[in-house]
Parts: sequence; C-alpha cells; structure tokens
Amino acid sequence: MDVASYQAADYSTRGLDFAFIKITEGTTYTNPKWVAERKTARDASLVTGFYHFIRPGSVTEQADFFLSRITLRAGDILALDWEDPGVSSDQKDAWIRYVQKKAPGHRVILYANYDYWINRDRSSFAGDGLWIAHYNGKPGNPGIKAPWRFHQYTSTPIDTNVGNFTDKAALLAWAGAPYVPPAFPAGLAPGKHTPSAKPLQKALRAAGFLSITDADLSDTYGPGTQAGVGHFFAAHPEFRSQGKPHDVAIGPRGWAYLFTLAYDQK
Repeated sequence: MDVASYQAADYSTRGLDFAFIKITEGTTYTNPKWVAERKTARDASLVTGFYHFIRPGSVTEQADFFLSRITLRAGDILALDWEDPGVSSDQKDAWIRYVQKKAPGHRVILYANYDYWINRDRSSFAGDGLWIAHYNGKPGNPGIKAPWRFHQYTSTPIDTNVGNFTDKAALLAWAGAPYVPPAFPAGLAPGKHTPSAKPLQKALRAAGFLSITDADLSDTYGPGTQAGVGHFFAAHPEFRSQGKPHDVAIGPRGWAYLFTLAYDQK
C-alpha cells in the first residue's frame, strides 16, 4: 500500500511485502506522520519506499527538500509523485535524474496515473521503474505497453499496489536491500504437514537441489523434500547433524544458509 497523513500511523501490514510513504510536497510540506508510518513498515520487515509530491517550481529545490528529511537505508526506494498539471514531463524527468545523482545506489521511480503516462508524458522516462496507477480492478494488468514495476489498482479502502516481481526476495534484490533469510519455523520436520514446507521446497528448487513445479509444491515435508535436503547436505555437509550421514532434517543454520544461497543475489 501507500500511505500519507490521511492514514493511521499504525496501519495494518498484514499480507504486505512493501509500503510507500509520502514524505514531502513542494518545498514546504512534510507529512507529520511519516516517521511513525515508516516505523510501522520496518517493524513488519516491509520493503520501504518514500515519495515526493511535485508541485510547480524548482525541481532541484524540491528534490533537496525531500532528501533532507530522510536518512536513507540500503534498499529504500525513492519515488516522484507526478499528479500536478502544472508540472511538465521535462520537469519530472529532471527531478528523477537529479535524485538519481544525489542518492546513488537507490532505485528512483516515477508514480503516474494512466492519463498522465499516456497523454502527458513526452519521454517515456520513469527512472528505474514505472509505478502506474490505473484503477481497472485488474491487479498486475495496468493496461499499458511500457514496462512497469508497481501497479496501483485500487484506492478502496486504501491505495493498494502489486509489484511486478516473482516474490519478496526478488523485490529485495532489485531494491538493493541486504538479504535477511526468514526465521526458522517451528514445527518443521520430516514427515510433518506444515505451511513452512513450501518455502523450503522453493528455496531448495532455487538453489538447484530440488526439481519441482509450482503444481507439485506441498505443505508436507515428504520424501521429495527430504531428498532435496539430502542433496543440500551432500553439497554442504557442515550443516548436517553430527553422526547422521543420511540426515534429511534441516535445522536453523542450514535453513539460513540455504535461503541465502537461493535468494541473495549480491
């Protein structure tokens, strides 16, 4: 979702992977809730993005005002909210390019609604990615030919978005965030039925230790998953339980290393 001063600082993060937070507008307005809204996002381990609502006037002064309000962390995404008809396509391009130079290492993207992108844009420039707003009720299908990274598909009951990424790990890698493997789940064991078996199977597949299709993913830590864990241990025996040459039960250390091996793209 994306939030501004209209939303509560302790908005619900259930089911979310990322959040965009409004910080500034023009050269005088700062969202009084943005720090608390950022805390809510980071407490939930969401990928965080921050945006500036551009108004007519100096684009560099507005960019400097925006950047002066925040101490950036690796993986933070920066966005320009282009909705004012008094701001030209050239000006939005200049803002994005200026921020890219001032904040190297951070993705800088453009937020624009369907009308602005189709009818007002003159350059097809969106920095590191286009965040397109088109309330067409089709999440992930914004109805444009240009590549896009985020689609805001509804404003009911709150502005809600979907990212064009295979999963959160891919979003983290794109944003440049340091990879943190998920916590080892309680109850994960061979032969057990648990939702954490699917992430394990996906990580084994991504790391090359298990050949499985999405249709074959299961909540059961069955023979196939056990075989995949066995292949992982064969390649990395330091994570196998001592005295168990045929161990198929992954533990916290092996889990963390497997997920880092599978998804850390740095």
